[in-house]
Amino acid sequence: MRFESVCLASIGYLVPEVEITSEWIEQQLASQYQRLRLPEGRLEGMSGIQSRRIWSPGVRLSDCSVASGRMAIRASGLTANEVGCLIHASVCREFLEPATACRVHHLLGLPSKSWVYDVSNACLGMLNGAVQIAQLIESGCIRAGLVVGTEDSRGLLKATLEQLVQDGDLTRQSIKPAFASLTIGSGSCAWLLADTGWYRQRFADRGSDFVGAVAIARTEHHGLCQSDTDQAGSAMLPTMNTDSEMLLEAGLSTGKEAYSGLLEELQWVGSDIQQSVCHQVGATHRRRILETLSLAPENDFATFSKWGNTGSVALPIALGQAIEAGAWLESRKGALLGIGSGVNSLMIGMLGGSIGVEHADESAGLAEMGLVR
Repeated sequence: MRFESVCLASIGYLVPEVEITSEWIEQQLASQYQRLRLPEGRLEGMSGIQSRRIWSPGVRLSDCSVASGRMAIRASGLTANEVGCLIHASVCREFLEPATACRVHHLLGLPSKSWVYDVSNACLGMLNGAVQIAQLIESGCIRAGLVVGTEDSRGLLKATLEQLVQDGDLTRQSIKPAFASLTIGSGSCAWLLADTGWYRQRFADRGSDFVGAVAIARTEHHGLCQSDTDQAGSAMLPTMNTDSEMLLEAGLSTGKEAYSGLLEELQWVGSDIQQSVCHQVGATHRRRILETLSLAPENDFATFSKWGNTGSVALPIALGQAIEAGAWLESRKGALLGIGSGVNSLMIGMLGGSIGVEHADESAGLAEMGLVR
């Protein structure tokens, strides 16, 4: 699909306080590492992930989403009353019902005429939400919309470590499906999209144009990465089994198809893409996808080494950090390369433009917004 009048105006993101290193995780598994004769440093060596972050105990997902959302609204220069849609799009949520978006909408003080709902699609939730908002803007239903998500890896990490430590029959083979769970991190991010003409009448030359998006579904691979039964709330302790090797290959082929479709849809050629942000899975995934798509590593921005894989907010946060680091330039065409379990791929083409970015550390961000644990 193509967009003629949609831009990404701003990004807000919140940084969790607690840092968990790969070295610390291996220390918790020391007895199993010894018994299985696994070398120290294996986790970081295989993933390229040195650390990941988790929220402090007692932090509410929706509070983090409110903080990220308020930063995005402030960075855009708009007011809360001008936001016509709120989509909460992370894997993690507080309730089976109502939608987590309801509490976020209330605390942000958005209009009662807003579209308000949750979207969930593994690591693609935020991108799916952004495209849905872009469609509402393109159709003239709204002038601005906010997609936000907060991922919390504390429960998954705790449950996975407990399971591995207590498994007396664990082998080098049976530990593999749990490997991906040890790379997951926490984070919160919000994107504000707006009608380009309306927005630039007030803020000239601001906003990065959404040019188009393409989605590909290869759902025959849906069993390669699965969590256990549906849970919601702060007490959830999920586990997840992932065939990392098969998932990588399925993701690469699906991503290649989506990328080819994106170039065709936008009538671009590969050399037009001068900057990119991949989904932040790990070093091998990044290297292989860039090789597969013939994209230069020096033009791609990565955050997974310090943040881990933060699910649906991984790519959105990485784009914000790329802008702050001066690695996403206004004068270039760029591509957002989303791939998620299922297997699905969603890729977005953008034209360079000025995107407002604001971020805060967990404590400062929540305190400033009047939110307490």
